[in-house]
Amino acid sequence: MTRSVLTPEDTPQAARAPSLVGRWRTAARRSLLMLSLVLGVVSCATHLPPPPVTPTASFQDYQQQALKTLTEGRAYRDARAAEEAALNAPREWRPTGAVRGGVLLVHGLGDSPWSFRDIGQALADQGFVARTVLLPGHGTQPADMLDVSMEQWREVVESQAALLQRDAGPVYLGGFSTGANLVLDHAYRHPEVAGLLLFSPAFRSSVSLDWLAPALRYVRPWLIETSPQSETIPVRYSMVPTNGFAQFYRSSRLAQDHLGSAPFNRPVLMVLAEGDSVVDVAHAARSFHARFTHPASRLIWYGHQAPPTDGDSRVLVRTDLLPQWRISQFSHMGVLFSPDNPLYGPQGSLKLCRNSRDGDAIRACEQGAQVWYSDWGYSEPGKVHARLTFNPYFELQTRVMAEVMDAGSVRPLSISEAQAPNGADGVVRKDAAQ
Repeated sequence: MTRSVLTPEDTPQAARAPSLVGRWRTAARRSLLMLSLVLGVVSCATHLPPPPVTPTASFQDYQQQALKTLTEGRAYRDARAAEEAALNAPREWRPTGAVRGGVLLVHGLGDSPWSFRDIGQALADQGFVARTVLLPGHGTQPADMLDVSMEQWREVVESQAALLQRDAGPVYLGGFSTGANLVLDHAYRHPEVAGLLLFSPAFRSSVSLDWLAPALRYVRPWLIETSPQSETIPVRYSMVPTNGFAQFYRSSRLAQDHLGSAPFNRPVLMVLAEGDSVVDVAHAARSFHARFTHPASRLIWYGHQAPPTDGDSRVLVRTDLLPQWRISQFSHMGVLFSPDNPLYGPQGSLKLCRNSRDGDAIRACEQGAQVWYSDWGYSEPGKVHARLTFNPYFELQTRVMAEVMDAGSVRPLSISEAQAPNGADGVVRKDAAQ
């Protein structure tokens, strides 16, 4: 069995580009002279001032603004534009009873609020108002990310966290991959944040040349050319411009600076997959053990081997080899989704067949062959692998999440204290695995 590495974020982009990591290295070599000039004027400082808070009258106003941007930006999708805009729009889930607090959920690079469809409902079932945000440059077309900055992403988190605290009381923050870096940054600067939910946190990339991206974006805007018409997955990009990787790298450096500055002593749930092809999971696991010090914090580790956490009793290990589900290993993105997810579940409408450099395997998957599931680049003789896009342990993960959040300083609010229009879809998702 073998596995290749993939650059952030864990989108199908690399599957469409068989030698993406190699192209990174080739582009870097060819651009060394230019980079040496550019690096002289590019600042990589990560000690940044707090972003401004952009006032929004209500979350519903924010949703409508985002939906307008999405609909216009996806006009190239013709009849599907409105439907796909709705899939990518920020959402809110509300509990039916008393409100315990709020949870703001931030997606990763190239992804969309759909990443938290199942987790948002689970949080509402536990008594929280859960909201997602749409980071600038996302949800429309990849070219819209050519000029975005990490500062714009931080500003969205800053303003929406303040709004949610106003509407729901004490706030937790949750993030996936790059989104985990952004919420970590906010929480270090805001001691009132009750705790964190970190899914596949991208504190450090698995790609050693990611530090080149902030300079490389000026001389090579795209590592692989793309077009709006090549985007075939409605809730995430198939490729992002070099600037997207540059802003990811800046967010990872910011996260590392915070982790190096002081321990984080509020409750944290961290979820990692040993087979993650995007994130340096060993670094993330060591960070959990050394820096996330609250006794109620938990690390869920899906893998074959124990994580490098020196026997930390707060770590829960579950095997990621599940033959009954035809799962060979867990993936960067799969930890987020219930098996009942209508797009990403085993019976869902999307199957990510472009999961390796093996053209025969891709064609077999696309033609309906029985598949096993893994992260990008994994292979075994005699098996065809698609990307794992669901989590059979989702119900267990949800219970652990509830236990961690119970330890936070979250005061229940009555329904009258947190009165607002109900934005939840009312669907309670249940899972087949414990």
